[in-house]
Amino acid sequence: MLNIARLFGKSPFAPLQSHMKKVSICIQKLADIFNALSKMDMDKIEKLAAELSRMEHEADLTKNDIRNHLPKSLFLPIDRAHFLEILSVQDSIADKAEDVGILLTLRPLENFRDFYTDLIAFFQKCEIVFLDAKRIIEEIDELLESSFGGLEAEKVKSMVEQTAYKEEEADKIQKLLMKQLFTYGDKLSVPAFHLWMRLIEEVGEIAHLSERLANRIRMVLELK
Repeated sequence: MLNIARLFGKSPFAPLQSHMKKVSICIQKLADIFNALSKMDMDKIEKLAAELSRMEHEADLTKNDIRNHLPKSLFLPIDRAHFLEILSVQDSIADKAEDVGILLTLRPLENFRDFYTDLIAFFQKCEIVFLDAKRIIEEIDELLESSFGGLEAEKVKSMVEQTAYKEEEADKIQKLLMKQLFTYGDKLSVPAFHLWMRLIEEVGEIAHLSERLANRIRMVLELK
C-alpha cells in the first residue's frame, strides 16, 4: 500500500490521483471482459471478473487509507467535504465496474448476437466518458498551481462540458438499447430479460458517475 501521508506531503491531490489510477485499472479490466464476450468464453470472463474484484478491493483499501490519513491540520485548497465527495464518487466508479463484471458471470447472455454490437458500442462510449473524467483529475495539480483560475480553469471547464456532452451521447445509446430490449423481450426468458436490463443500467452508471465526478471539479472551480 502506498504511503498516503507521504503523498499528501507532495500535493493535497496526489492521493486522489493515486486512487484514480486504481479505479482506471478496474475500468481497463472491465474492458478486457467485454473483449472476451465476443467468444462467450465464460471461464475467461470469470477469471477476469475475479481479477477485477481484487482490483476494486485495492481501490477500496486506498480510499480507506486516504480517509484515515487525511490530516486534520492540512490546509486543503478545497473544502474537505468536497475532497471526500470527489474521492467517494471515484470509488463508486470502481464499485460499478465490479458490479458489471459480476453480472457478466451469472449466466451466458441469451440472444447475445442480437445485442452484441450495440452493447459494445455502449460500453465503449461510457468508457470514453470515464477517461475524460480521469483526465480532469490528472489536471488538478495544474489547477492548484494556477490558484484555480485563469486559462487552466477555463480549460478544465471546457473538459467538463465535453464530458457532459459525451455522457449525453452514452445516454442516447442506453435508451436505444432499452428500447431494443423491450422490442425483442418476448424472445428472452424472464431471468435473461432482467439480466440484460440490469447490465444496460449498470454500464450506464459508469458514464453517469464519471460525469458527476467531472461536475464536482467544476463545482469546486465555481466556488473559488
